[in-house]
Amino acid sequence: MHMQETTSGNKKYFLLKLIASRPTFASDMTDAEKQVMQEHAAYLKTYLDNGMIIVTGPVLDPAGSWGVAIVETGSEAEVRAMIAGDPTVRSGLGFRWESYPMLQAAVRK
Repeated sequence: MHMQETTSGNKKYFLLKLIASRPTFASDMTDAEKQVMQEHAAYLKTYLDNGMIIVTGPVLDPAGSWGVAIVETGSEAEVRAMIAGDPTVRSGLGFRWESYPMLQAAVRK
């Protein structure tokens, strides 16, 4: 995964996209996958609570749902560490994150 750092002031912003192993994932999760998703939600909540994630949640795309997170950070390394520690990635169930640096970001106060 290649990410370029993009700044707005001294902060960098990224759009992260979590892609499941299949387009039907949201409607036909196994019990094991449901457990991983609960762990994933708790994991991301820590980043919401510390302010790194601005917003996160599932996106209902007709082609297959996926997850989104908008991240405000000081470095690309922080984004990589967050992704690497995510239970979806560690699960081996075929999840993958895509990361897109934002050219600029207007953030409400």
